[in-house]
Order: sequence, then C-alpha cells, then structure tokens
Amino acid sequence: MVTTGMTQNPEIPVESILRDELAHGDVVLGTIGPIMGHLLANHDHSLFSDEIVSRVRGMITDVARQLLLALAEAGENADPRGFAQEHSAALTEQMAGHPPFLCHCHAMALEWHLTERLERRGTIDRVLSPLLQSLIASDDTGTASTAMSALAAQARFTQQQQRMELPIRELPGDLFHHALLSLAAFAGPQAELVCRDAQKALRERYDESSSRLGLLTRLVLGMGNGSRAALSINHAGVALWLTALSMASHQDRDLTIVSTNDRQLARLALGLRAAGLKPAEVEEQFVYIHPHVSLPEGFDMLRADRAAEMLDASGSTGSGWQAG
Repeated sequence: MVTTGMTQNPEIPVESILRDELAHGDVVLGTIGPIMGHLLANHDHSLFSDEIVSRVRGMITDVARQLLLALAEAGENADPRGFAQEHSAALTEQMAGHPPFLCHCHAMALEWHLTERLERRGTIDRVLSPLLQSLIASDDTGTASTAMSALAAQARFTQQQQRMELPIRELPGDLFHHALLSLAAFAGPQAELVCRDAQKALRERYDESSSRLGLLTRLVLGMGNGSRAALSINHAGVALWLTALSMASHQDRDLTIVSTNDRQLARLALGLRAAGLKPAEVEEQFVYIHPHVSLPEGFDMLRADRAAEMLDASGSTGSGWQAG
C-alpha cells in the first residue's frame, strides 16, 4: 500500500477517489479469468459481450488447431487438417483453463474492439497512423524498415481479428512456451517423440522480435526520448499507443488494453499520468477514448510519481490480472 502518513507527501482528495476506483477496478479484473474461462456472456458489460466472447473462443480454437496440425504433420498423419478439426475442442478447453493465455486472448479482442470503435468515429485509421507514417519515412534505414514491418504486421492483425484467428507466431514468448506444453500434455507419453518433432518445427518458425508486439516494442524503444509522441492515441494509432503507454507506465500491455474499458477509468487515468502526461494531456486522451467522461475534480493536483505509486500498490499489475 502507498504510505499516506508521510508529512512530505500528504494524500490529496483526488488520490482517495482514484484509489477507491482503482480498487473497484481490480475486483473486476479478478473476475475476468473465471468468467471467460466458462465463456459466459454478460450483455450489460462491454468486457463480456457476445462478440468479445466469440472472438476469444475463436482465437483459442485457432491456436489449438495450429498445434494439432503441427502434431499431425510431425506424425505424418494422412489427414492433418481432419485430425486437427477432430481434436480441437478438447485442446481448446484445456488451453482455456490457463488464466494468462485466456487474458491475453481477451486483451487482443478488446484491442480490436477499441480499434474498430475509433475508426468508426472517423478518428483513427486501424493500420496507418501519422506517427507510423513518419517513422516509415525516417532517414534511419533501421527505423524505416522496422516501421514498414510493423505496418504489415498491423494489417495482418486486422485481417486475423476479422477471422477470429491468432497465429502462434504472434504469441508472447511465455505464452508460446505454454502452448507447446499444452500440446505435450494433450499428446501424452505415447506420442512424446512425435510431439517433440512438432514442438521443434514450431520453435523454428517462431521469432518473438518479429511478431507484431515485438515490432511495436522495438519502434517505441528506438524512438528514445521521442517516444512521448506515441502517447497521443490520435497521432500514434491504437496499437503503437498501447505499447508506448504500457512501457511508460510500467504495466503489462494486456492490462493496459483492459484499462481502456469503461470499468477501468481510474487505471487508465493513473496510467496516463504515471507515463508523464500532463493533466490536460490526459484529458485529451479521454476525449478520444471516453468522450463523455470527465476526470475527477482535483486531478490536476495529482503528481506523476504518486500516480505510479498507486498503480504499483494495485492488486492487479501483471498478466493474468489476479487481484489481491
């Protein structure tokens, strides 16, 4: 918890308001895994709409099919696609029981939902943002090349989300490793050798640094002090903005995505302030994401370091969102 009795840092009223809202948001975060684990739809909550649940189910099923296809091909199965189709439901159910994997799929669905919503308003292109365009035109060949690769990856992301797909190569490293372990558990000891061959083939095709998330991270890191420009969602675009905000506020990117939901307003405000944005700049970001929401009175008194401390003290700080 943040110590409030220190005379040099007395808590101002807005901190108490935001702390209560953040605690409430943490409770909501703690329910996401169990609810999504049972694939329940809550029609009154944008976190669990039918569309979000269907998209999460589709992505998990897609990953399961890719794993099974690799297993069938390694075992020289006569009908690899048929094998994958036959067993995908069982592996999907097994993989859905892993909270970090489930939460990642949920975050991807929410990112796509935000991307579509802002594009429908005619505000932000889902693929090419002004910042990405300028990075592509950079005189630095490395930056330009990475930006072009990120553009292509973002274009693929939009197509994949429309088809409710999630390529294994796009998984973060820890979740890719979990996927391989899930395949081994599914295959069992009787298919251990074949499974090893399948895992080897999958590893050979995997390069986290070349994934969409890896490329976005490299772009933000490469911008150095100029990365502050990526904290403007209308300038950076949703994908690059989420990555920059995650890095600047020291939060897991998936959690940063969830903070854009209307039940996580305090976390979003604190994250933006902790990232170094001035109160007026935080308000500007809210105009794009939550145009009908006003920041609490006294927010302009909240210091960036205090916002960071409040986030650090939160019960949900990493992937899996286990509120304490």
